[in-house]
Amino acid sequence: MDDTGSEIGAFLAGFVVGGLVGAATALILAPQSGEETRAQIAAKGQELRDAGVQQYEVARESVRDTTTQAQEQARIVLDEGKSRVNTALERGKHASDGTQGDDTPEGSGAAEDAAA
Repeated sequence: MDDTGSEIGAFLAGFVVGGLVGAATALILAPQSGEETRAQIAAKGQELRDAGVQQYEVARESVRDTTTQAQEQARIVLDEGKSRVNTALERGKHASDGTQGDDTPEGSGAAEDAAA
């Protein structure tokens, strides 16, 4: 997850710097009045802002999706672990009682699975 965030941050930084360099070059090389130049700077600034906001929203949604997927995977792993621990506990209770414990649905390898 950290790699994706840093890649997006690097992209956004490059995008902004590239936009600023391009705008500065255009302003230096373009023969026009000060009023036209200010209007052009304002328009370009708004374009860059809008593009940055759009990229931010895309990145935020991507991070949200990745986080949701990670949470779901963690829940699955946790539930499986709880199930294995409960099965091992049941087998331990049956062993201490002197009963067989073959009534659990996972068969004879459940205690070994819980130890893994």
